[in-house]
Amino acid sequence: MAWKDKEKEKQYKKEWYEKNKEQIAQQKKEWYGKNREKRKQHQKEWRESPQGKKSRTISHWKQQKIIFHDWDLLYDVIYSLTSHCDECNVFLQGLGNEKKCLDHDHSITDRDNVRNVLCCRCNIRRG
Repeated sequence: MAWKDKEKEKQYKKEWYEKNKEQIAQQKKEWYGKNREKRKQHQKEWRESPQGKKSRTISHWKQQKIIFHDWDLLYDVIYSLTSHCDECNVFLQGLGNEKKCLDHDHSITDRDNVRNVLCCRCNIRRG
């Protein structure tokens, strides 16, 4: 059914959901119970996909209070294409001290605060 008035459609859906909230919750619970392994496998595959890795990395940066005007640019161009530490020039291979870290200025809270991509050792040293 195509709605001409979007506000009426929104109100109808809201009212319908309120009336059927318990039934919807029960159906979800049953579906999730039946499909637990399938969901776990799907989540694992997504986390290991390029899109999943990107999403988790950006979420982590946001939790760390990193600010940047374009997350796609930061991840796809600056972070992903950097292969060596900007300070000590060590090859960033994702393990231990050679793990890739995004360095940022903690004192800047109102604009972009990313400085560069470093190895963990240089990032800790820089503070």
